[in-house]
Amino acid sequence: MPLNIEIKAILNDRERVENTVTRLTVVPLQLIAQEDHFFCCDEARLKLRILTPDSGELIRYERTNAPKIRSSRYLIARTADPAIMLEILTKTLGKAGVVRKERTLYLVGQTRVHLDQVSDLGDFLELEVVLRPEQSKEEGKRIADGLLSTLGINRTDIIGEAYVDLLAPRAESIR
Repeated sequence: MPLNIEIKAILNDRERVENTVTRLTVVPLQLIAQEDHFFCCDEARLKLRILTPDSGELIRYERTNAPKIRSSRYLIARTADPAIMLEILTKTLGKAGVVRKERTLYLVGQTRVHLDQVSDLGDFLELEVVLRPEQSKEEGKRIADGLLSTLGINRTDIIGEAYVDLLAPRAESIR
């Protein structure tokens, strides 16, 4: 299973971080609308990411919900019919929540830098250091830590929860 080193943080000064990351990348940014449907699953997270009506990704991942640099193991299966996959998974497993976001993607070396605007939550930074097979978790953590420092992200802004978990209390209060 592929391995990433990930970190997520509240983004207090999006413009400053955008300016910094733009100077670090040679790859143009991508703006991606994403709708993530999470399903009831005991042993890991399972979500269907809908990108367009004819493009989606079923993603299974395992990681801790700790507010620190952490590892994540994942599997991705692409689909050309996310609507039918959503129906099948919802009827089979039950839905645990939905996250809608606008993601701006930058590539800095082997790191995917995401600046996310999450509906009903706000702005966040997510780093994914995509490890090569010969790289250790420790090397990936050093890369992530260095990029956090370069971007000026405060350690107190690091969070451990998935967006769907942050949205859950809001959904409960609406019901």
